[in-house]
Amino acid sequence: MKKIKIFCTLGPSSLNKRFLKVAQSKGVDLVRLNMSHLSIKKLKKNLDFIKKFSNLKICIDTEGAQIRTKISKNKYLKKGQKISIHLDKGFHLYPSNVFKKLKKNDQLEVGFDGLILKILKTGESSILSQCIQAGSLEKNKGVHLSNRKVRLNYLTEKDLEAIKVGKKYNIENYALSFTNSVSDVIKFSKLLPNEKKIYKIETSQALNNFKLLSKISNEFLIDRGDLSKEITIEKIPYAQRLIFKRKKSKNNIYIATNLLESMIEKPFPTRAEANDIYNAIEMGAAGLVLAAETAVGKYPEECLSFLKKIIAQFKK
Repeated sequence: MKKIKIFCTLGPSSLNKRFLKVAQSKGVDLVRLNMSHLSIKKLKKNLDFIKKFSNLKICIDTEGAQIRTKISKNKYLKKGQKISIHLDKGFHLYPSNVFKKLKKNDQLEVGFDGLILKILKTGESSILSQCIQAGSLEKNKGVHLSNRKVRLNYLTEKDLEAIKVGKKYNIENYALSFTNSVSDVIKFSKLLPNEKKIYKIETSQALNNFKLLSKISNEFLIDRGDLSKEITIEKIPYAQRLIFKRKKSKNNIYIATNLLESMIEKPFPTRAEANDIYNAIEMGAAGLVLAAETAVGKYPEECLSFLKKIIAQFKK
């Protein structure tokens, strides 16, 4: 039986000497740095720290083609409340070029708290929107247009800078977020010809194109969080199984998002989570990915220990 790999996302809860030591002792295969939540300065600082206190392999995970919120202070919006989206101040969107792409009647699903904004009026430097479903407006949350698609560059300027930094630090592993097409894979491969690359399946376009993608690359990660915003959450179990059904024998599929969501706040998992993880391994997952559980959760070490227990149980 092939080894089931474990990837851990590093963040405030786990970027410390103790967790790095535990992760190394438990055989974590890859630690992930998410550029959606890091500046270039912070990336360099984190790389220095990880390399100083461990020999763990590092993966730089790009921002990719996603819209995100930028706001100085989180706030709760009530249904019917109006709020302006600015070009480059206050509440605005990243990358900045998305501002000019928005149109009247666009619906923006923000984060995973249910917040939906509808565009009422566009302008040169501000856009008027109205909350049509209440929820929290928080900084650096993903934004999905539910009514149409907008074309974004497959990498941001910050991604390109992060890759330059990664090469200087001899980082061998990179992940392309929001992979959509064969063209994305070809361009990313040319940019990183000698490095190991993981392509993230988190859009309906990637799901539809998976047969083609699986022919030209081997490493894929199913991000069930953002994918659920595109195809709705009840379709995630089917989509996950569809990918495993369509994958080539050479393909490695990693599963991410909500593996141990309850353990962000509690030191033990739910029975549903245990079953979900076991099912993922049984389907043929090459690895399991801890995201918020180890990045911002209260019990990153316990999450890692539980994954090891489930894997050991499966191998019995």
